[in-house]
Amino acid sequence: MSRFTRRHFAMTISLAVIVAITLFFTTHVPIEAADHGDSPIPSLDRAGDLADVYSFLDPNDNTRVILMVTVNGFIVPGEAVNFGIFDPGLRYRFNLEMTGDATPDKFIDVRFSRKVGATATSTPQTATVTLMDGTTFTAPTTPASLDTTAPQRVITMDQATGVRFYAGLVDDPFRFDIPGFRRFVDSVTSGAPNPAALNRGRDTFAGYNVLAIAFSFPISMFQPTANNEFGVEVVTSRTTTFPKGRKTLRGAVSSITNQVDRVATPAVNVALIPFNRKDEHNLAATRDDAAGRFANSIVGTLRALGTPDANINLLASIAVTRGDFVRLNLGIPNQGDGGGSNAQAAFPNGRRLGDDVVDTLLTVITNGAVTTDNANANDVPFTNTFPFFGLSHQPREPGVVDDQTRN
Repeated sequence: MSRFTRRHFAMTISLAVIVAITLFFTTHVPIEAADHGDSPIPSLDRAGDLADVYSFLDPNDNTRVILMVTVNGFIVPGEAVNFGIFDPGLRYRFNLEMTGDATPDKFIDVRFSRKVGATATSTPQTATVTLMDGTTFTAPTTPASLDTTAPQRVITMDQATGVRFYAGLVDDPFRFDIPGFRRFVDSVTSGAPNPAALNRGRDTFAGYNVLAIAFSFPISMFQPTANNEFGVEVVTSRTTTFPKGRKTLRGAVSSITNQVDRVATPAVNVALIPFNRKDEHNLAATRDDAAGRFANSIVGTLRALGTPDANINLLASIAVTRGDFVRLNLGIPNQGDGGGSNAQAAFPNGRRLGDDVVDTLLTVITNGAVTTDNANANDVPFTNTFPFFGLSHQPREPGVVDDQTRN
C-alpha cells in the first residue's frame, strides 16, 4: 500500500471514529465495548458472542502472520471449568479477503469436540482446523482449571503446513472503563461535559477471562493481490438450531439462518448501526455491506446529525464499499513486546493486543482535550511469544481479597 493510500485510509478511520463517537454523544444509545454483546442474539447466545479480532505480523518474526479472535467474554475464574468451553455446535470461521473487494476469497474453519471431563487432567476438547486450501489438522485445547496458577498452554505445530495453533482461556485483552465513559457521555448529552467522569481509571474487563482461538501462519500462505494487504472478519454459525426457535427468529431478519455473530473493525455494529438493525447486521455478510443493505440506515442517522455528504462518503469507504474487514498491510514491519508496539504498525493497520483503540477514539473526538479513559494498561501482562495473550485469571489463594475486577 502506498504512503498516500495508507494515510488516506488512516484519515478515513479517524473520521469514522469521530462520527461514531458523535453518534454516541448525540443519540444517547447504549454503550457497548468492542463487540462484546453488541446485539440481542449474541448477548443471549454467549458461546457464539464474538469479542475482538486481532491481525498482525509476529514481532519476533515478521515472516509469520498472527490471526486471533476472542469469544464468550466475562468468564469469572471460579466458573472457568463450567464456562471456559468451546461450543461443539458452533463453527468459528475466519473469512479472508485477498483482492481488495468486499467478498471473502479464502476461509479457515475451526470446530471443537464435546467436553467430556470436568478437570484439567481430563481429555481436552479437540479442535479440527480446516485451512484455506482444504487441508485439515487436529489440535488439543488448553483446558481451564481451578488451580491458583494458570495451566501451561498447549500450542500445536502442524508439521505439514507450519501452522501453529492455540485455543483456550485467556485474560480478556480489551480494556475500557464502560461506566466512566457512560457517565462522560451522559454529561455531554446533558449539556455539561465532565471529563472528570473518566478519572476512575477502572478497566471494566479487568479480572475476567475470555476464550481465544489463535493462529500463527507462514506469511507465504497469504498472497494478497491488492496493495499487499488482506482483510479478515470472523463469523460464528450454529450447525444446530439452539436454543429452540432460533431459526424462526433468524429467518425474520436474515437468509443466513444459522449465523450468530460477525466481527471485524471495532465499533461498526455498536456505533453506526441503529439498535433495531443490530441483529440483522450481525446476521449479514460483507457483501451485504458493499451492496448498500445498511447504507440508508447509516446515512439517515448521519444526516440527522448534520454530517456533510463528503464525510458520509468517507465513512462509507470503510463500513460499506469494501465490506467490514480488519485489513493488514504485510509490508509494514511490526516490532516490540506483547505482540508489537511500534506506532507505524498500529491500528487501523490490522490490530494488536496493545493498540489502545479507546484512547484513540477519545483523543480524536475531543481534539486532544480528553486523551484517555485512564484504563491504560492491561491488568495482566501480555506475553512476548505466541499466542501473546495474558495468562488467564485463576481462583485466588486463601486470604486474598482482591479479585482484580475493576467495576
